[in-house]
Amino acid sequence: MLLILLNGGILMIMKILEMRLEIYDLVLVLTELILLGPKQPGNDIDIYLAPLIDDLKTLWSPGVQVYDSYKRENFNLRAIIFCTINDFPAYGNLSRYSTKGYKACPLCEDETSSIWLTNCKKPAYMGIVKDFLRITHTVEKKSCLMVRHCIDVMHIEKKIKTKDGINVRKDFEEMKIRTELQPDYRGKKTFLPPACYTLSKTEKTKFCQTLHGIKVPSGYSANIKRLVSLKDNRLLGMKSHDCHVLMTQMILIAIRDILPNGVRHTITKLCLFFNMIHSKVIDPEVLDTYQKDIIITLCQLEMYFPPSFFDIMVHLVSHIIYEIKACGPVFLRYMYPFERYMGFLKGYVRNYSRPEGSIIEGYLSEEVSTFCTDYLTGARNIGLPQSRHEGRLQGVGTISKKVVVVEEDEIHQAHFTVLQHMTCIDPYIHEHMNQLKTKSRGRNEKRLLVEHNKNFSSWLKKRVNDIDVEDQLVKNLGPGPDILVTKYQGYDINGYTFYTHRQDEKSTMQNSGVTLIATSTELHENNHDVRATIAKNSYYGVIQEIWELDYHTVTIPLFNCKWVENKHGVQVDSNGFTIVNLSTNGYSSEPFILAKQATQVFFVQDPKNSKWHIVLHGKRRILGVENVVDEDEYDQFDELPPFSIGVEPINDVIDHTMYLITDHSEGLWIDTPRSK
Repeated sequence: MLLILLNGGILMIMKILEMRLEIYDLVLVLTELILLGPKQPGNDIDIYLAPLIDDLKTLWSPGVQVYDSYKRENFNLRAIIFCTINDFPAYGNLSRYSTKGYKACPLCEDETSSIWLTNCKKPAYMGIVKDFLRITHTVEKKSCLMVRHCIDVMHIEKKIKTKDGINVRKDFEEMKIRTELQPDYRGKKTFLPPACYTLSKTEKTKFCQTLHGIKVPSGYSANIKRLVSLKDNRLLGMKSHDCHVLMTQMILIAIRDILPNGVRHTITKLCLFFNMIHSKVIDPEVLDTYQKDIIITLCQLEMYFPPSFFDIMVHLVSHIIYEIKACGPVFLRYMYPFERYMGFLKGYVRNYSRPEGSIIEGYLSEEVSTFCTDYLTGARNIGLPQSRHEGRLQGVGTISKKVVVVEEDEIHQAHFTVLQHMTCIDPYIHEHMNQLKTKSRGRNEKRLLVEHNKNFSSWLKKRVNDIDVEDQLVKNLGPGPDILVTKYQGYDINGYTFYTHRQDEKSTMQNSGVTLIATSTELHENNHDVRATIAKNSYYGVIQEIWELDYHTVTIPLFNCKWVENKHGVQVDSNGFTIVNLSTNGYSSEPFILAKQATQVFFVQDPKNSKWHIVLHGKRRILGVENVVDEDEYDQFDELPPFSIGVEPINDVIDHTMYLITDHSEGLWIDTPRSK
């Protein structure tokens, strides 16, 4: 990533400027960097980067004269390297700092706290409180450098894991700690007593069944069901993004009914920390709070997990907040696009004995083809994938089109929903309400609303016919829709793919969940003439039917939903999760919403109580689709509630045996290792 200083302003761009490097040399450098093996550059990477460094020096001083086609003038362009994005081993290659051994942390350096584990044969970086107290000193010492090489959060998420085995327990013996967990030698077999993080067979089955039963929306992630083996209770075949989804969301749900309270609470806080730092918008004022919370969480992990768990990746978690302060949100420094692009380049390989030449040939062939398409009318660029939502942001039916005649009451409900949410109809709504108040003085507010809902559609139809209306849309909406309704089982709109509940049951995806943040006006129970405070509530539902109403020149899509009753069917639990009871059926008199108002959610069954489901929000990618350049400007929805509003603290008494478990005694039997 380069930081460009442009006429006093700052621009950040994500690709190398085309300067004196020829395309062939650039591809050659890139391919040499991505290929693993005995001939990879390693610490000699500076040799391959030398041409780029020379150009960057020129860019900084004296700069390069560039023509501004908008202002029609030349200006002096300057650039600096803002930061590098790479995994941790490459961090050592680029920075020339040893990322192994006792002092492997490039931020703490000589002040890194570590011990050597003789049996596991690796260092453990514990004593996070001591390191935290030194962080301020470290930052002050490096304030002139800030961040040169970014910590890759993607690889940290992937590497935070532990394996419990005989060497871990032998280190307990050598360190003279946790005597209850030390190996119990019984002849040819050795028993490893269960620790607080050890899952019983029943818990493993429940954990895997929860993950196996999760269905996510289209484009959200890989099919999680394929990553779980129920036969041997294992997770397998996970890629980097799968680890990210599990770490930030799914593990929190899967452990809700297993593990002791303290361990589960600490793991939940760690996962929520990763979930929060991946937000696209982060309030700088809460970063210090995040930092203190993660330090406490890491200290709590030391009480439960063995020293072998605390490798350098776990230690680096304590420095993430500092880099967010210096470099901005984590999503700007993801490794995901680079790893995907490296996989894309490796797809060019046809001759496995000469992979470099295959990549260069394929890359240049595509560049030449792309250049030629600029001169061909109607030709699409090669290599640029087109979003499935291109041309569908305003709504397109996708699955099982059917034209039917529906009952008059349902048509009236759907038509009234359309009229309620059209801005051009607002003056007529106020006019009708004023007429009702004039004719029916003394009636309370509730009766007026009921009469308005019942008669407004017919009143508007007469109003449009009797008086000439200038607004063409009002003319089209006033007479009402055609009695023939087009129904679908699938619909694409606003960058989301929606299914009906019936279609969801046949699919590996879950696209039928919706939420709507609506303004509600409640009336007091005792005095209906007095309005309560207008409040914004999140309503959750499942799509039952997808309609398109035909107003002759205008087609308006609607969702007919089964809504969760908010008073008894929506709760926020102690972990800050929103949970809903999908068996409740509320607001049956108002089942319809405009499709363009819907935001996608999906529901995961709560392992603690099968009647309840946890709400998670869907994802969409619409930047660049139909010339959308700012998703926030395109998005007209209210701000959605977060995945979790925070974990309540627990009041467990801290003692010296918190690493033990009392729920079960299912330890691990292994063959007794031979003495050397």
